[in-house]
Amino acid sequence: MIELAPIIAHKLHFTKQQTEAVLALLAESATIPFIARYRKDNTGGLDEVQIQQIQEEAKFQKEFSERKAFIEKTITEQEKMTEAIQQKLNKATSVSELEDIYLPFKPKRKTKAQTARENGLEPLALKILEQEDADLDAIASDYINEKVADAATALQGARDIIAELVNEDATVRAKLRKLFEDKATLQSKIIADKESEGIKYKDYFDFSELVNKVPSHRILAVFRGFMEGFLRMNIAPDEETALEFINNIYVKGMSSASPHLHKSIKDAYRRLLQPSLESECRTTLKARADEEAINVFAENLRQLLLSSPLGSKRTLAIDPGYRSGCKVVCLDENGNLKKTDLIFPHEANKVVADGYKIKQLVEDYKIEAIAVGDGTAGRETEQFIKKLSLGLPVFLVNEDGASIYSASETAREEFPTEDITIRGAVSIGRRLMDPLAELVKIEPKSIGVGQYQHDVNQFRLKEKLDATVISCVNKVGVNLNTASKHLLAYVSGIGNGLAENIVQYRNENGAFQSRKQLLKVPRLGGKAFEQAAGFLRISAGKEVLDASAVHPEAYSIVANMAADLGVAVADLMGKEALLDTIEPRKYMDESIGELTIRDILNELKKPGLDPRSGVQAFEFANIYKIEEVKPGMELPGVVTNITRFGAFIDIGVKQDGLVHVSEISHQFISEPGEMLKLNQQVNVKVLEVDPVRKRISLSIKQLLAAPAKKQYNGNATVPKQQSKPMADMPIGDALAALKNKFKK
Repeated sequence: MIELAPIIAHKLHFTKQQTEAVLALLAESATIPFIARYRKDNTGGLDEVQIQQIQEEAKFQKEFSERKAFIEKTITEQEKMTEAIQQKLNKATSVSELEDIYLPFKPKRKTKAQTARENGLEPLALKILEQEDADLDAIASDYINEKVADAATALQGARDIIAELVNEDATVRAKLRKLFEDKATLQSKIIADKESEGIKYKDYFDFSELVNKVPSHRILAVFRGFMEGFLRMNIAPDEETALEFINNIYVKGMSSASPHLHKSIKDAYRRLLQPSLESECRTTLKARADEEAINVFAENLRQLLLSSPLGSKRTLAIDPGYRSGCKVVCLDENGNLKKTDLIFPHEANKVVADGYKIKQLVEDYKIEAIAVGDGTAGRETEQFIKKLSLGLPVFLVNEDGASIYSASETAREEFPTEDITIRGAVSIGRRLMDPLAELVKIEPKSIGVGQYQHDVNQFRLKEKLDATVISCVNKVGVNLNTASKHLLAYVSGIGNGLAENIVQYRNENGAFQSRKQLLKVPRLGGKAFEQAAGFLRISAGKEVLDASAVHPEAYSIVANMAADLGVAVADLMGKEALLDTIEPRKYMDESIGELTIRDILNELKKPGLDPRSGVQAFEFANIYKIEEVKPGMELPGVVTNITRFGAFIDIGVKQDGLVHVSEISHQFISEPGEMLKLNQQVNVKVLEVDPVRKRISLSIKQLLAAPAKKQYNGNATVPKQQSKPMADMPIGDALAALKNKFKK
């Protein structure tokens, strides 16, 4: 695909050299994280997003080239290829342009126009298109035969031919496509007698908005209502405007042919063009909405995966419940299950005994932190634990997806003898210790941070979310000796098969002592080692650099730096002042440039640093049910989901509240992500509460001071006030102004 580099570079505004370098590395099966992290000198420092853009554009250009070649071949085989058609194909830059050119030659089911041509009416159609004054009824009579009953039938057949010609005119389609893009409206109406059943779509019972203005969440809502059979949907511009566009192309003035042309054009638009372009616009609109929703989901997922970890702490985790009790598990610092138990703290006669049981578990297993799932009875269980005054941090953990994990093949494989509820409790505890390591075991779309994730293109969603998980895993790095096979599978160059082999080798031979030992893992060759090694960490191994993000291919460079300074490599680690004395250019060669050297120095200053910040405890207000929430309340909350239209905030009751985008900031923001992040702690004011529909409306900006208006200070130049026009003054003021003017 290197030959596509000039086209891609021009379209994406990268240099040809950068684009060629990325395409070459991708062709060698290099992963995006590896290219972005360890091949900066080749790409000029392109990041993961830019490399992904090149990869996706290359895929599009390849598919475009293949489609163009197919169309050229098909038209040529029909012996209809001309120099003009070839020039049009060569100038085409979009798939829609290619398809417009191909449309007249595309095999199709028998049409009215084809029947008319078979009946010998094409010359009559061409005569009408000449638009010369003539007696068309008399001319049409010459075409009467056994299949054409009369002149009217002949003229209708000729109009059918003209309608198809108009429909297949690439110029017409291009102009109307632009009209659809600029002026078409997305309209929806409730289907009769579906009002009650489809009440959740009430906002779309009589809805209309320009397609180029309508936001993605409204597009997806209308499409969902349409697919569920509650709404009618229509996409079209004003019909008269569309007909005027076509008439300006085809109708040359008034003649006897004009009425027939107008009929043909209207028929072409209503029967062929409008349905075709509406379908195309619908597909484009859905694809655009899908992509926006997928991007929102991917960004939310990225923030969730990079959530603050508690770290390697011995943890007691609780999956709360009322009647069935609370499942308790004790985990060691590596997340291994050590003890399970069951308590009923919400039954008055068991509070004391269960409190003692928790204290004993904390003592026996030297617990350092407590995790409580935030589902049913979560808040009440959290309060039960806090009243025990254990002197330990207590965290309420989002358990979205924990039940899915606990019933999965992965969970059964990890804990074949444990109950499903115990697996859920383990997942809650591990999620506190390391969200990334635990969440990779759950299908991303089940985590609960998306926007219409079940309505979008599922293949594209999986593709994007998998790429996000891979990016996050490699950004953080993975402990080679403690990571599960599920986490290892996302490391650059590894995958499921090699991940299983690594874990099996580790089980049989003990902990890895060096990165080089990876080459002894079955089927893990030099290429996989090159891609993966820099993202895998070994603490307290034989090679001190194995605990850092420095790639083994650069170890000799670090050794040279240390030798030049007269110290051991270990003495460089974390010594910022010493590392600042190193001149990067001194260690450059043909394969490693300045960008890589600077990356190495930055890594040595903070070797193996986890980019995630530490977790912070949070305290909700003393409310537990939506019925306790009242307008005007000011409450602490945590951001749990971000969409294009607003952010959902957990305020400690079962239902999250919504802060609409207009209630986030006093300043204009186009989307909530400009101001908010997942898991961010915020203060909110309750605006409205609807217990029946289980909706809570919140505001952030009403608790923020409005930006001060600019005031002139003593040193500022006060602008001269403009006099008010007399026409805008009261009559008395206007007369006084006139008197003053004449006095002067």
